Amino acid sequence: MSSPDAASAPPSTSRAGRNLPVAIAVGLALGAMIVLSLIFNKYLFAVVVTVAMLIAVWELHGAFLHNDIRVARSPLYLTALAGPTLAYLYGVPAHIAVFGTFVVVALAWRIRRGTDGFVKDATASLFVGFYLLFMVGFVMLMLREDDGVTRIVAFIAITVCNDVGGYFAGVLFGKHPIAPQVSPKKSWEGFAGSVALSVAVAIPIFIIGFDAPWWQGLVFGLIMPITATVGDFVESAVKRDLDVKDMSNIVPGHGGLMDRLDSLIPNAFVAWALLGWFIG
Repeated sequence: MSSPDAASAPPSTSRAGRNLPVAIAVGLALGAMIVLSLIFNKYLFAVVVTVAMLIAVWELHGAFLHNDIRVARSPLYLTALAGPTLAYLYGVPAHIAVFGTFVVVALAWRIRRGTDGFVKDATASLFVGFYLLFMVGFVMLMLREDDGVTRIVAFIAITVCNDVGGYFAGVLFGKHPIAPQVSPKKSWEGFAGSVALSVAVAIPIFIIGFDAPWWQGLVFGLIMPITATVGDFVESAVKRDLDVKDMSNIVPGHGGLMDRLDSLIPNAFVAWALLGWFIG
């Protein structure tokens, strides 16, 4: 995470290009909402996830429309409503069934408008459905386990550690960009900070939260920053291709909700897979 010229940024803007006090306050508020929903009731957390997916679909629809790409908005909204609940209640078979149905419905929905631009629009619809909704469905598959709250905490905590460790290491030491054409602020030094903090937090979570061997926490802490960084780059590539700075301005200090979900999206599947392998 190399930094822009500090002299060119407003005093309230961090070296990463955000209003840091506002971003921290909003981040803490969102984190508190998630924690409280997990503490009080799993269904309340499912509601939070569903609302987040509806907002994310709205943001992506607007970003694609900016480039004259029309996604199947109604099927996506219906899938965002039904997918998390069915995955939580009925598990993997329901999760797969929902998205098999989505593919058929989304393609049929687009055929109504003729063949002009069909491949472009249909591909965008499937991208939103699978990259966003299908991947986030694995959060609900984790939640339905007996130790689901602990799994969600591990998944979110390590993803946050990736962002926090990467931010501070990148700001302090970042000099070597990983992929400057995609995301010039992401540096190898920042990635090292992401890995270091993720491992430091993952090991005690596995030992205390799961009563699992320390090496499983080490593996979890090493892999999650890799996939989180991939998610960051995917989000950056999408925004650059669509020529938008942020997906929206709905989250003060952060941009759009999708701008905050970028590293969580691939990590949802990876956390589900690793925890299923390690914990069962």
